[in-house]
Amino acid sequence: MTDNHFDSLETRCRKEREIEQLHALAAQIDNARKHAPAYAEMLKELVAPVNSRAELAKLPLTRKSELTTKQQQEPPFGGLTGLRSPELTHIFVSPGPIYEPGTARRDFWSFGRALYAAGFRRGELLHNCFSYHFTPAGAMVESGAHAIGCTVIPAGTGNTELQVSTIADLKPAGYVGTPSFLKLILDKGAELGADLSSLKKALVSGEYLPPPLRDSWLDRGIDCLQCYATADIGLIAYESPAREGMIVDERIILEIVRPGTGDPVPEGEVGELVVTSLNPDYPLIRFATGDLSAILPGESPCGRTNLRIKGWLGRADQTTKIRGLFVHPSQVAEIVKRHPEIKKARLVVSRVDDLDQMVLQCESTTNDRSLADQLEGSIREVCKLRGVIEFALPGKLPNDGKVIDDQRPIE
Repeated sequence: MTDNHFDSLETRCRKEREIEQLHALAAQIDNARKHAPAYAEMLKELVAPVNSRAELAKLPLTRKSELTTKQQQEPPFGGLTGLRSPELTHIFVSPGPIYEPGTARRDFWSFGRALYAAGFRRGELLHNCFSYHFTPAGAMVESGAHAIGCTVIPAGTGNTELQVSTIADLKPAGYVGTPSFLKLILDKGAELGADLSSLKKALVSGEYLPPPLRDSWLDRGIDCLQCYATADIGLIAYESPAREGMIVDERIILEIVRPGTGDPVPEGEVGELVVTSLNPDYPLIRFATGDLSAILPGESPCGRTNLRIKGWLGRADQTTKIRGLFVHPSQVAEIVKRHPEIKKARLVVSRVDDLDQMVLQCESTTNDRSLADQLEGSIREVCKLRGVIEFALPGKLPNDGKVIDDQRPIE
């Protein structure tokens, strides 16, 4: 580590990176075929080694949207890894449900790189407000923080007053979590008159970060950067102090493909993010995230030389991320299935006062408070999030095929 960069990988020339990553790719594909039964089957026709991006683009996609089905057929990980105890230290659960592995490998999710770019340094105290309940988000941050040498407060989510008093007492150097929860903590701190001035930096993810909100934090001395990660891959890209796009992580190979295909698009064109992980413990090959982005031309002024993306530009399908958790159309269907009174439903996602809001619009001839309470309970159970209910008469919801209508801005 240097004052400015996590390691020398970040500043190597692009030609050197491409050669080294393609060499690692060939080894990773060989590893996947030997140890992951699903890849042994998917890649059984492969004869020549994959040593170019053109050859990589010929391989089949592993779609995130198909993981639940694969894992039900071959639990727990759909045959995409051969990990078993004692190498396997955790099995995490994300909405879907989708199961993700964790091992004792140092910085398994590569979060240390994003934390370092956000200004966290050895010996500092970090307030981690990503969830430790089922999902790997809290563990992702913790493993990265330990790779740097930071001490972690495993705060998780909820209990805002306790969050405020803990920060006031222990005086951590920075916050990691969703931007909306940082806003709640700072607002509650102001209400209680608590001293939260120790917070000088923040790394946020899981939600859209409105520029005015980020600027307001900078005015009070908190420098906030963003990163983009998934529970399956870990870190994909992160902001640096230059704040010009998001820099791709060093232990993945990233492609932007035309949605609905595996064909790479020209640089600058918006398409679906496809990621090949070089983590030998979980060798996801051409993992189609369902997220949209585009390559940003050039290199970052911060000295990091890897590709940059424009950040999260929406979903290639209707699955969306709300308050840090993915919500799938299949989950809306599960809610409807539980309540025969509902003929059709549409989940509308909006943003009010910089906070995500969920409204489940339901067609039904019954619209009493008891049914609404039951539906709200089902939302909490299925999606792990809170939402409210709006009733409509049968035939009144738009006939456009949308199950999830995400109305939040994507800029």
